[in-house]
Amino acid sequence: MRKKVIATLLSVAMTASILAGCGSSTAQPAASSAAASAAPASSAAASAAPASSAAGTAAASTAAAATTAGDKDPQKTKTIKILSIWDQDSDNGALITKLCDQYKAQVNPNFSYEYEYVSSDDLKTKIATLAASNDLPDVFAYESGKPLADYIDAKQVVNISQVLKKYNCENSLNTSAVSLLKTLSGTDDIYDLPLGLNVEGFWYNKADFQKAGISAPPTTWDEFEADCQKLKSAGIQPIAAGGSDKWGVTRLINAYLVRTAGTDAMKNAYDGKAKYTDAVYVKAAQKIQSWADKGWFGKGVNTVDMTTAGTMLMNGQAGIFYNGSWFTQNLNDATANKAGADGIGFFNVPVADASISGADSYSMNCGNILSFSSAKYDDATGWFIKYFVENMGNIAMQTQGTIKGYNYNVDSSKVTGYTKLVLDEIAKAKSAFTWYEATMDSQTSTVAQEQVQSLLTDDLTPQQYMQAIQDAHDMSAK
Repeated sequence: MRKKVIATLLSVAMTASILAGCGSSTAQPAASSAAASAAPASSAAASAAPASSAAGTAAASTAAAATTAGDKDPQKTKTIKILSIWDQDSDNGALITKLCDQYKAQVNPNFSYEYEYVSSDDLKTKIATLAASNDLPDVFAYESGKPLADYIDAKQVVNISQVLKKYNCENSLNTSAVSLLKTLSGTDDIYDLPLGLNVEGFWYNKADFQKAGISAPPTTWDEFEADCQKLKSAGIQPIAAGGSDKWGVTRLINAYLVRTAGTDAMKNAYDGKAKYTDAVYVKAAQKIQSWADKGWFGKGVNTVDMTTAGTMLMNGQAGIFYNGSWFTQNLNDATANKAGADGIGFFNVPVADASISGADSYSMNCGNILSFSSAKYDDATGWFIKYFVENMGNIAMQTQGTIKGYNYNVDSSKVTGYTKLVLDEIAKAKSAFTWYEATMDSQTSTVAQEQVQSLLTDDLTPQQYMQAIQDAHDMSAK
């Protein structure tokens, strides 16, 4: 049953079991559209039985709710089609590929997969088109929250909670990740698998701060703006924003809005308790536009993607960069991070009024997620899901030193300083708020992101920008 309340507070139980890992949505070159696994088969005897033909929502739900499965994978023949926004050799794409290859080599030699890349900008359109023809791929990357809830309501994605129960692997997911996924989708069960459990905030270049005469990171918005002006006066671009990818800018609007209107600001607007055009919402958009007008984002902000923006921070070209804890993957790369092992710091979203939103409230999310098509689900898919949740935790920790929302049992004692930094920040969290588009439907979210570039260039006033979002919301509600 759908919950009426979507976003509330998270438990502080997110300490050492939460870390980076959603990956940038920056556009990447296309991967091969059919990269089947070529890993050697395991020596275990292969079953010749074909994959179950059971399909559809009823099949997915009934199968998952049936008697629990055994402990031994029956090695059914199955080719899974994966639609991803990550290249196969980078980020979450590399982890998914490694897990699929490992599953084939160690467990089911009759398993194979086809991997298709789609840019993050085209993902929603691609999924909508496939869903309309009831042809969603077996596994697909998507957004948690309201965008996925639409497909849950349409019964087009598998109830993962039921699958985990049937295949005896409910304890493989981090409890905080499960709680957050339920909260975001507004459901009592989960319908997606996490690929990260992240804290967001501002990363800063320590050498740039020192050069600009800034002795400590800001804790209030007034201090933040004063520091940005100091950086600019020192000849350093204050903020790297990644306007090409759009979401990096909408995160800034959200950061200011939450601290001035409260953690439920975006939810209240979606629920009709407030309007996106209310003064406090317009003020948040105006604030970010004013930073662009002051040159704090540098020239050509809309041509800079998030990957480049992160590089600018690490190279010292920009002093501040908003991103999630998944950015530690870049920071831990010695060849990419010119600032060194201790050259980048982190601070939470500055406070405007602690009675509205305090410093112990952090932006958190599960990043992009994976969902499974109800129409394509069968018992062979269920066994793959079991392997996925039982092994992704270890693979992510061993390969990238990151936590993806799954439990793991490999040694994590040798984490880097940046990983430790994030864990320390998470330990401070007493509550959490979601990102800008989390409660928006797909149509409203698209408008919010597509129009934000015009906000930065003054082609739209803050009032016009928020009015466009309100109009899209009103239209989708009809």
